[in-house]
Amino acid sequence: MDQEIAEIRRAIRDIPNFPKPGVVFKDITPLLSNGRLFKSTIDLLADRYRSKGVDIVLGIESRGFIIGAALAYRLGAGFCIVRKPGKLPYETHSASYELEYGSDALEVHRDAIPSHARVLIIDDLIATGGTAAAAIALVSQLGGEVVACAFVIELSFLKGREKLKPYEVFSILQYDSE
Repeated sequence: MDQEIAEIRRAIRDIPNFPKPGVVFKDITPLLSNGRLFKSTIDLLADRYRSKGVDIVLGIESRGFIIGAALAYRLGAGFCIVRKPGKLPYETHSASYELEYGSDALEVHRDAIPSHARVLIIDDLIATGGTAAAAIALVSQLGGEVVACAFVIELSFLKGREKLKPYEVFSILQYDSE
């Protein structure tokens, strides 16, 4: 498994100064284009959460949609999306958050998560934790129960998991510095 994780790490491409100067963007598109490594990534997550009784996988816009949909399929769970404001066609709930380079909000359809559903929140990356914290708030607004928050990449030097306490946080890869 360590070799598999090392291969996943090598597939992540650094893009300096994106989306603004000083930020090093972790690009997962090379990982996604490698069928074997993408499958390994989904398998690692599915193996971890298969026995947790997940009803809904919630994918955060936009790369969380890719990972979340594949994971929901593997777990036999439903899939729910959260998007930036104004992108969903039905009635929504909204939650604001801060990111490492600004602020934003997320929305979810009001009927996306049944009351008491067990929800696994998925995204490609956790930085400051603001996006995932907003997703947790949306799950709570709809009466769901957060099982955990899982990520492919964690920028641990930004301490985002601290913002998500007391929820379980899991990441396949951790980066201790940019």
